[in-house]
Amino acid sequence: MPDFLLQTVFNASYAASYMALVAVGLVLIFGVMGVINFAHGELYMAGAYAIVFFYAWLGLPFVVAVGLGLCFAGCLGVLMELALFRPLRTNPLGGLIASIGFLLILQTLAVLGFGLRNQTVPPVSQGRLTIGGAILTYERLYVIIATVVLLAVLWLFLRRSKFGWALRACAQDREAAALQGISINQTARYAMFIGAALAGVAGAMTAPLVAPSPFMGHGIIVTAFIIIIVGGIGSLEGAVLAAVLYAFVHTFVTTFFDGVIANIVGLLLMLAVLVVKPQGLFGVRERA
Repeated sequence: MPDFLLQTVFNASYAASYMALVAVGLVLIFGVMGVINFAHGELYMAGAYAIVFFYAWLGLPFVVAVGLGLCFAGCLGVLMELALFRPLRTNPLGGLIASIGFLLILQTLAVLGFGLRNQTVPPVSQGRLTIGGAILTYERLYVIIATVVLLAVLWLFLRRSKFGWALRACAQDREAAALQGISINQTARYAMFIGAALAGVAGAMTAPLVAPSPFMGHGIIVTAFIIIIVGGIGSLEGAVLAAVLYAFVHTFVTTFFDGVIANIVGLLLMLAVLVVKPQGLFGVRERA
C-alpha cells in the first residue's frame, strides 16, 4: 500500500507540472492583457505537434525540438496579439470570440497537416527511477524538473528584471503604467509570447506521453480555467498552488475511483473554493 500511494504521488506530481505551466501562461496573458484566451489549449497542442514534426519525423534531438516547439507556440501567441487582441483591445468580448475562431483555425490546420488520428512519438528515454515499488520514468521526471526550472526563471524574470517590473505594472494598472512611459503594445506582445510559450513547452515535453491529437487542447483548457479560478484570477502563485492541489485531488480520485468521478470532484473543489473565498485562494477582493 505505501508503494501504491507513492506511485500515485509521482503521477500527481507529473500532472501538476504540466498543468502549472499551462495555467501560469493563461494567467500571465489575462493579467497583462485582460483577455480570456480560449485558444490557449491549442497552443499546448501546437507544442506537442512541433515534437511530432521536428523530433518524430525529422529526427532532431528532443531538447532542440522542445526549444523549437516553445518558439513556435510563442510566435503563434505574438501573431494572435498583433492580429486579434490588439485591434480588439477596447472590446474584451471581441477578443474572446476571436480567440475561439483562432482555436478552430489551429485545429483545422492540425487535421490538414497531421490527420485525425493520434500521433505516436518515440520515447525519449527508457530509464526509470525506482523507489520501493514505485516507478517514476525519466520522461516524467524531466517534465517535473523542467517545470520547476522554468517557473523559477519566470519568477526571477518578473521580480528582478526591468521588463518583468513593466509586465507586473501593466497587470496591476495599464493606464498608470502607460503614464510612466511603459509601452503597452510591447508588454502585451512579450506577455503573449511568454504565456503561449509556456503552454507550448508543456505540450512539447508531454508529447511522448500523451499521443498528440488535434483536439487535445479541449481537456487542458478546461483544467486550466478551473485552476486559475481556484488559485485566484491574475495570481501566478495561486495558479501554481491550485495546479498542485487540483492535480493531486484529481489523480488520487482517478486512482481510487475513476476519471469521471475525478472530473466531478474537480468541479466541486472549484465550487467549494468559490463559496468560501469567491476571489480564489490568492485573489484580491475588489472594492465595491
